[in-house]
Amino acid sequence: MAPDSDRSPAVEVTAVDALDETPHAEVFDVRDPRTVRLSLAAGDSVPRHQHPDSMVVLYVLDGELELTLGDDQYDLAAGDAVRFDGAQDVSPHAVADARALVVFAPKP
Repeated sequence: MAPDSDRSPAVEVTAVDALDETPHAEVFDVRDPRTVRLSLAAGDSVPRHQHPDSMVVLYVLDGELELTLGDDQYDLAAGDAVRFDGAQDVSPHAVADARALVVFAPKP
């Protein structure tokens, strides 16, 4: 998208579909809030980990994910969104090829 002189210089536009170089692609140059495009092939998963300083929002763009949060598991499909405290263990597992946007917002 071409720059528009009426837009704020703080506006950043990214084509999410073009972010295919890595499973965890940074969507924007700014890191507050940090936004990542997660891409997992069917059967792939991310080991349990935490984001203790963040509230996390995960939005499934396409595919299916099993999201483990602590001791609970959530089945997510395209169009589903989940918000959670990053201080708990989290591990996404792709049931089918999946892509998601993950936003890490600083805790107040």
